[in-house]
Amino acid sequence: MATAVSFTASSIGKKYVMAVSGIALFGFTMAHMAGNLQVFLGRERFNGYAATLHAMPAVLWAFRGVMILAVVAHIVTSVQLALRNRAARPQGYAKKQSLATTYAARTMVVSGPILFFYIVYHLLHFTFNTLHPNYEVTDLYSNVVASFRQVPISVSYIVANACFGFHVFHGAYSLFQSLGVNHPRYNGALRSLAMAIAVLVTTGFIAVPVGVLAGLTK
Repeated sequence: MATAVSFTASSIGKKYVMAVSGIALFGFTMAHMAGNLQVFLGRERFNGYAATLHAMPAVLWAFRGVMILAVVAHIVTSVQLALRNRAARPQGYAKKQSLATTYAARTMVVSGPILFFYIVYHLLHFTFNTLHPNYEVTDLYSNVVASFRQVPISVSYIVANACFGFHVFHGAYSLFQSLGVNHPRYNGALRSLAMAIAVLVTTGFIAVPVGVLAGLTK
């Protein structure tokens, strides 16, 4: 136990915590995206998917508990690493050249808080039902369609998921480096893979509000 605590207190250990929690959150993200896309299969199919989830409340809340722990671990370790990096170089570069980094990496300080508030809003909107007018407990399909037919709500989701795409891109590429998969011969391919993952996730989540606005749902 002491060895584990000592390891997670180190910068390398914190990067591993970031990587593991990021993998867990990415797995949830893919499952959540696949569930959301079922809205294009119609009311019966989408409501059946939602009913299946809510038929297992113990399993559902256990899963949510694990995801909450992953989110907390991810946020805390990211803040700790950022503070350590700043403490290690209290004086900025005289001339900063962002050669090895990316636009996504440089905007993590912005996309991170945006995603945090987006997640809170999303939970209040569709999970705890406090922001959704005329919420129908047994008709999640109508809730989703009615919400995304409102342009401001759809735009907010699109912007937030665009930020999420940048976050996933940087996170996926950093994951390879944290796990030691880092070599000039492979970095280009790894960067392309991270980009493909980010585009897939972003497109999958944006497809729902865009599809509803385009009239692809009834």
